Amino acid sequence: MKEDKELKQFRDLMPVPDKWDEGFGYKAMIGGLFVGLIMTPASMYMHLVVGQDIGSAAQWVTVILFIEVARRAFTQLARPEIYVLYYMAGAALVTNSGLLWNQFLVQSESLRQFGISDLIPSWVAPQSPDVLGQRSFLHSAWLAPVGLVILGQLLQRFDNFGLGYLMYRITSDVEKLPFPMAPVGAMGVTALADASGGKETWRWRVFSFGAMLGLAFGAVYAAMPSLSQAFLGETIAIFPIPFKDLTTNIEDFLPAVPFMLSFNLGLMITGMVLPYWAMVGSMIGLVLCIILNQCLYHGGILRTWSPGVGAISTINANFLDFYFSFGLGLTAAIAVIGFYHVFRSLWGAKKTLDDSSVARVNWRLLFQPPAGRGDFSIWAALAVYVAITIVTIGAAYFLLQSANAANPANAAVTWPLLGVFIFYGFVYTPIISYVSARMEGIVGMSVNIPFIREATFILSGYQGAAIWFAPFPIHNYGAQTLYFRKTELTGTKMTSMIKAEVFVFPIVLVSLLVFSQFIWNIAPVPSGAFPYAEKMWEAIAYRQGLMMSSTLPGSEGGVFSQAFSPTFLLTGLGIALLFYAIMSNLGLPVLMVYGLIRGLDMSQPDVILPQFVGALIGKYYFTRKFGDKWPQYRVVFLAGYTCGVGLIMMLTLGLVFMSKAVFQSQY
Repeated sequence: MKEDKELKQFRDLMPVPDKWDEGFGYKAMIGGLFVGLIMTPASMYMHLVVGQDIGSAAQWVTVILFIEVARRAFTQLARPEIYVLYYMAGAALVTNSGLLWNQFLVQSESLRQFGISDLIPSWVAPQSPDVLGQRSFLHSAWLAPVGLVILGQLLQRFDNFGLGYLMYRITSDVEKLPFPMAPVGAMGVTALADASGGKETWRWRVFSFGAMLGLAFGAVYAAMPSLSQAFLGETIAIFPIPFKDLTTNIEDFLPAVPFMLSFNLGLMITGMVLPYWAMVGSMIGLVLCIILNQCLYHGGILRTWSPGVGAISTINANFLDFYFSFGLGLTAAIAVIGFYHVFRSLWGAKKTLDDSSVARVNWRLLFQPPAGRGDFSIWAALAVYVAITIVTIGAAYFLLQSANAANPANAAVTWPLLGVFIFYGFVYTPIISYVSARMEGIVGMSVNIPFIREATFILSGYQGAAIWFAPFPIHNYGAQTLYFRKTELTGTKMTSMIKAEVFVFPIVLVSLLVFSQFIWNIAPVPSGAFPYAEKMWEAIAYRQGLMMSSTLPGSEGGVFSQAFSPTFLLTGLGIALLFYAIMSNLGLPVLMVYGLIRGLDMSQPDVILPQFVGALIGKYYFTRKFGDKWPQYRVVFLAGYTCGVGLIMMLTLGLVFMSKAVFQSQY
């Protein structure tokens, strides 16, 4: 029987190539080094200072820069070379090593308030004030935490070619699912390959405009405060970082409402790129949340808040009284809506698949991949998955036992808990990965179940805090199938990706360890030298600590019991689903519902407002000015802006390092 037209159009959109070429070479190596040794420290520093990182923009920055350099060298990059370069740029970028965060956690006032600090194992971070005061990861007390970071990175690199590859072979080669979203990503690489051949030049102009704006704004917004602090000993800033706290100014007529204004231009530009109706929904949700807070405060539910405490303390107090459980309900609603959309799409595609040749699977194809694609044995992939899962479970068992030996308040691992690890590693993970891979292959949407890990810890009966820091063998490899499908469609050999992972591993380690050490040498993290970390990390730790307190001895009547309310959880779930039903019946965009749920969470008022302003400017000014070209312009412009800010932050970081090296000398 003929293949269905709807499925055929996805295959015709970007057909599988006849041959695959090697994409890994010296160009990809230089790109990986460029991101790992230039952009990574800038991204780490920028995240600590302003709360944003370079993110995926670094991948497009690297590709665009290399395309333009190649053009001026009278050469061009092939499609597989661009894809590997794009992948390596993302793989080499590190925003947070975890080491800086871990040293903060053991000193966090929020975790100390919950009684967690003393239960954090030494393999997370040493607790000795003398060791922490040296601000050096080279101390012997940091051997275990650094070793775990290295082990985690090693397992992560190998893990990319385990169960995810096996799911790709089943869903793509055997079941021949269409993967509707794969051509979208692959065609972006194709467009850049065309640009490399000189077919388009507008990207470089737009990218340059964005980069110049990023350089200028980054110099005023972030570089000036950092350099003045380093060279003059006092901070000179035109704009407050990361926001201006106006909570105490409005508390007389809007009590229990955190009000912060962010002057970060990057948030506004991001709002131009994000879906417009999602930004509108976020703003509506924020306004509704302000109204809700008044009802809750005057109704006696928001009882922890007191006047004069500021935005962060207001958020924490409201989170404890209401928004912890309400937020769980909102998250559950997102999961329910997502499942509904996935299964509705799946049901619609079921007859198509049953009636088409796609439904006729030939399992022999699992062992007979296309010649020349660079595939490796599925038995090797299965061995990688089994080995990594065993190592993860073994590491968790050993670490938890050592935590119990060092502090009996952390319970030892019992056989039932070890059985839970084995169940999630070898039963739940393959099932959810296969279901998610089929969803990705049929309707272009993955599926996941939220709070599985947290609920497991709470229901397991474990007593202590160590389990929250131990590796947990639960993964969803469904999204990996899309990555392999893109690799296939771009004509790139699978062996190119293996070489890329091997090459990028030492770069990532250097970026993780060396630059974390350099940054910690500048000043304590968090401190005034890192404004975002100083203002926001405690708030983040408070949220994590509240969840972790659920497994502490005597937690039955503790803070977690106070914060967790099934009534508030069901209220959040019901309100979100009600809004979804109303908007669906009115024909409003689905993205507006997700934005509304995001705004109702009330954890990022300083982010939502500038993003909404940016969305309005993009919709009602730039769209009219540039027409149909604006959706393409804005993505490249954001990449250029992010590159400009990243470069100025890299220069700033270098100057700060130099100042510390000079001014700390006795001579």
